[in-house]
Amino acid sequence: MSDPYFQKLFAERIGGANYGKDDAIYKFEKIKRAKRKALADHPERGLLDFGIGENDEMAPESVRRVMDAEIDKPENRGYADNGVADFKEAAARFMRREFGVALDAASQVNHCIGSKPAYAMLPACFINPGDVTLMTTPGYPVAGTHTRYYGGEVHNLPLTKENDFLPDLDSIPADVLGRAKLLVLCFPNSPTGKTATSEFYAKAVAFAKANDIVIVNDAAHAMISFDQEPTSFLSTPGAMDVGVEVHSMSKGFDMIGWRMGWVCGHERIVSAFADVKDNSDSGQFIAVQKAAAAALDDPEIPRQIREKYRRRMEKLVDTLQQCGFECEMPGGTYFLYTPSPKGVEGGPTFDSAEAASQFLITEHSICTVPWDDAGAFLRFSVTYVAADEPAEDAIMAETAERLSDLQLVF
Repeated sequence: MSDPYFQKLFAERIGGANYGKDDAIYKFEKIKRAKRKALADHPERGLLDFGIGENDEMAPESVRRVMDAEIDKPENRGYADNGVADFKEAAARFMRREFGVALDAASQVNHCIGSKPAYAMLPACFINPGDVTLMTTPGYPVAGTHTRYYGGEVHNLPLTKENDFLPDLDSIPADVLGRAKLLVLCFPNSPTGKTATSEFYAKAVAFAKANDIVIVNDAAHAMISFDQEPTSFLSTPGAMDVGVEVHSMSKGFDMIGWRMGWVCGHERIVSAFADVKDNSDSGQFIAVQKAAAAALDDPEIPRQIREKYRRRMEKLVDTLQQCGFECEMPGGTYFLYTPSPKGVEGGPTFDSAEAASQFLITEHSICTVPWDDAGAFLRFSVTYVAADEPAEDAIMAETAERLSDLQLVF
């Protein structure tokens, strides 16, 4: 089949004239295909799905009741643009109550249709061709992808056990530092589960001021913190002068599909984000914003979700340790990041985490997410579907049985 006439017109940022001809398969698509095959080939053994990265429960009934009431109000039918006051004020109340961070709701908070679009739009506020975004690896790639779209470059900061899974800001070459405009952080970190110390945040603020860099902190997992009380980058002295924090209603409020989040912090950066957003979308449905506001005003919702995932994480860590994995409770998130096995006793060897992950899903219907960005690691998520604690225990028992039978080598 010949190429369409517009094949040569595709932008270089997505592959140019070669767009659609690359046979490389995105990691998560490869996992999805392997899951489908495992279910088809071995329906009798069922799938142990630790690859899911989304909450397994619906939004709380109280939030759904608000949505049910608001959806029928004619005043909610129109464009929301840059958000309604109800949501911004609720976000500001949440930030003060949970973190002691004082924000002006009108000028320092702006909603986004989930946090993902925020990471796509913020580079548009700062990046020109040749500019650099500093990002941790492994990490969420969206801000880096859009930095490249604008002609910028990405400098990766590996998260390794040797540096306690914190980015080494002192390792950045001078020529890179001179062109850097953005530093994208994520705490609690996805996928490593590391939480930031107040000392690290203070160092990051000083680093940003010394090098004229803006910090964007991804706080999607902010409320799922185990080793300390939930914290905000913006509670660090001076942080409000150097950046913004991006929050999500997904992880901490069981509102994955509702697509609600917010950007908060320095008012000039929030304003720039709002200007870009004005030219990108027309805002989330107002009824969704009002339901999200109700969720933010209920401190029990994130507390209960945090304790649920803490319980599940403790069970998973104990199970994997029994099976030879080198792991411990993460600081936060619902992800467990653990060194990948190197092979099976008397069986195949794995030259990467991806190879190990594919073996586990294909041969034993155990789904994980591989990371080979800074060493070979597997990510287990505790968002598997389980109706109650006995169901959780049954999944752990089945996991232990399958993994123990494998005799993995580390």
